[in-house]
Amino acid sequence: MNEQQFKQRYKKAVDQMKPDDQMKKRIEQNVNVQRQSTKRPRKSLYIAASVVVAAGIGLAAPTVWQQWGGTTAPAKETALNTGEVIKGSISEGQTVIKTENSNIVPVEIPKIEVPSGDNQNVKADMLGLVVYDGNVYTESATTVEGADALALRGEKLGKTTGGIHELSGKDDYKELASTIGKADIYSVNGYDSDFRIMSYTEIDGQVYAQLFDKTNGMSISSGTDLIGKLNIEGHVTAAQWENFDSWNNGLGQLQQLPADESLNRFIEALYKATPVSTSSELEERLYGKEDRKMIYLTLKDKTKVQLVLFGEEGMVRYGHIPVFFEVEQGAFKQLWNSLK
Repeated sequence: MNEQQFKQRYKKAVDQMKPDDQMKKRIEQNVNVQRQSTKRPRKSLYIAASVVVAAGIGLAAPTVWQQWGGTTAPAKETALNTGEVIKGSISEGQTVIKTENSNIVPVEIPKIEVPSGDNQNVKADMLGLVVYDGNVYTESATTVEGADALALRGEKLGKTTGGIHELSGKDDYKELASTIGKADIYSVNGYDSDFRIMSYTEIDGQVYAQLFDKTNGMSISSGTDLIGKLNIEGHVTAAQWENFDSWNNGLGQLQQLPADESLNRFIEALYKATPVSTSSELEERLYGKEDRKMIYLTLKDKTKVQLVLFGEEGMVRYGHIPVFFEVEQGAFKQLWNSLK
């Protein structure tokens, strides 16, 4: 199945889905992740929204974009190697935050505000999300097998109530509301609950677990501010990679990637990488080419982190977060050229 076919089938399924079917859908998605790992089409990597794609939904953050169209609105600020800011990226009267490196302007990802409910004709394609402690957590680009989830399970934080769907208004976004139906929510051992939480459900002896990250309301001055939260450096036990053709067609043709000095150098450079805010022009340039490779890093805690590498631009993206990372070219090219 190619990307266009996946898009059409997914949107048709969303249009037909009833709120009572949400938990079933989430479980089926988790089963697919467990059984097929990377064999499903990765259209989700095109998603630039942190929560929803909506017309007039009333979200205050500029992270509301076209999910399937591949276009985004720019984040508030853009970091460039030159220290300059792309014209038009910063609104009049907006404060520019200085960093230790005067040549870097942070990418600001505002906190997601819930819908106002004023628009009565709201339509949206939802990402998996959970409201916890007044914040919106969205489905993570890091996965964990059900069999390994128990070791990660920390303190129980509550139980989701479901209730969020395409037409939800402000009153529906209450504590522990979600798009995943009813599931127990836990903190995740080794991670700050201000960044990551986990749903954990057992059905007929089968464990279904999913990670959710809060990647809004943050300032990114370097890769450390986001990638550092994933605990990658010094914790990689295995690595694999996949070319664009395999990824695009859901073939799951993973190849082994040695966890050697080349990978370690790349990870170190990724932590220091310059953040670049996403924009429609940048995404069109990056996603309009096929020089992409995906790497999958298995960590000591059995979580698997997926990163997308863009060869010509020397950039990296994690999940659907509206920021790319420009990695030092020596470290990037050394790893890229080894993926053959």
